Amino acid sequence: MHGRWQGSGRKQTAFPWERRSGSPPYLYYSLFCYFRKIIFEKQWFYLDNAIGHIYGTTFEVTSGGNLQPKQEVEETSTETKEAGTDNRNIVDDGKSQKLTHDDIKALKDKGIKGQEIVQQLIENSTTFRDKTEFAQDKYIKKKKKKYEAVITIVKPSTRILSTMYYAREPGKINHLRYDTLAQMLTLGNIHAGNKMIVMETCAGLVLGAVMERMGGYGSIIQMYPGGGPVRAATSCFGFPKPFFDNLHEFPLSKVQSLLSGTFSTETLPAEPEENALVEEESNGLSEEKQSSLQEAEEEPAPEAPMDINPTEEQDTMDISAEDVEFKENKEKENKENVREKQMKQWERRKKLKEAAALLREKNADGLIVASKFHPTPLLLSLLEFVAPSRPFVVYCQYKEPLLECYTKLRERGGVINLKLSETWLRNYQVLPDRSHPKLTMSGGGGYLLSGITVVLEKDKSDSSNPEALKMEEPSSKRCKLQDLPC
Repeated sequence: MHGRWQGSGRKQTAFPWERRSGSPPYLYYSLFCYFRKIIFEKQWFYLDNAIGHIYGTTFEVTSGGNLQPKQEVEETSTETKEAGTDNRNIVDDGKSQKLTHDDIKALKDKGIKGQEIVQQLIENSTTFRDKTEFAQDKYIKKKKKKYEAVITIVKPSTRILSTMYYAREPGKINHLRYDTLAQMLTLGNIHAGNKMIVMETCAGLVLGAVMERMGGYGSIIQMYPGGGPVRAATSCFGFPKPFFDNLHEFPLSKVQSLLSGTFSTETLPAEPEENALVEEESNGLSEEKQSSLQEAEEEPAPEAPMDINPTEEQDTMDISAEDVEFKENKEKENKENVREKQMKQWERRKKLKEAAALLREKNADGLIVASKFHPTPLLLSLLEFVAPSRPFVVYCQYKEPLLECYTKLRERGGVINLKLSETWLRNYQVLPDRSHPKLTMSGGGGYLLSGITVVLEKDKSDSSNPEALKMEEPSSKRCKLQDLPC
């Protein structure tokens, strides 16, 4: 687990967590302080002892929430030699376990490890020996997951984050399943050196997957609705800073003005002008201070009564000096805040101009759309920025909007190899002598519309003009008119 450190023990690396003894779901935590208390699946721990270890290290949670690297030792077999032929005579009446809940809690309070607790549960079970070998393995696995506090720190990836989001919060990613996301990356031909346009409202998961596939090479233009882009999932990948140097953003509200040629940003203030403005403000403030000080000097001082001590006069002078210093510091902070806001606004306008310049070239290598909005107007406007013979992929949770989009594209032309598909996923259990499909499976992972752009013919684009239709009649109609008798 490597990362950069800043000042008082702050870390910029993020860690997803996976339970060693069970299957996913995964859970991701963004840690800004390594001494923060982490709560995951009814287990809490601290990350002090995890600093310095590599990804993939397995830790055991000890008393007090401390992490201790688990030693790779050969586990003693907890399986008994005796096993039943079937489970027909086993009745789940809740009386097969001799240990009560209080007994198990007492074992935990004594600091006994989870493996020993599992062994005692096996020994105090009256039906364990009558179960089949497979049932015994299932029982042991279930108890290990419940009582053994073992975690593994893994490196963030598209697979882990997409699985976590789909299992925990599918609504935030528009129910985009991980296999559908993999199909999008394949159909979009995402690779290093591309110039991609990404429009998504999946908390930045699709954007992060594209950035991971490109590896920091090439450029990405993110189209976003509203006031700014959402990149909650993108920050979970832990990309280095160079990955964001070629990431641009452009608002959807200005796409039509960019296509019509009326797009323009506000005039960017030059740095010398900003400096002059700040200097003028400081000069004005200093003049006001000087005038106020002069007025204070000119005003006659009130005569002090005879009974005031010199110590009290000194205290009042100290308090007034502190008030002046406090006001000066506050004015300096206000100036710095104004300066920072101006610089941020200037940088934002600069990035907006850069993104607009990239879009004006109209030579993007691909387009990825995965949003909660209707895909037809988005796709028809964004395809103008894609070069010919380039792929595009549109994701939607429902089929009907993509059917309408398919029809519009067929009427418009300029695209070939249009395909509307749905990915089907079924998980399998692969174990010796018991490999079979799992009983539960995902009901749906959304729909994809993919295709390839081509040069749009001018004749086809002018076919909507009624005058052009009158100029030339179809050949079939001319033949029918010639065959008519005089």
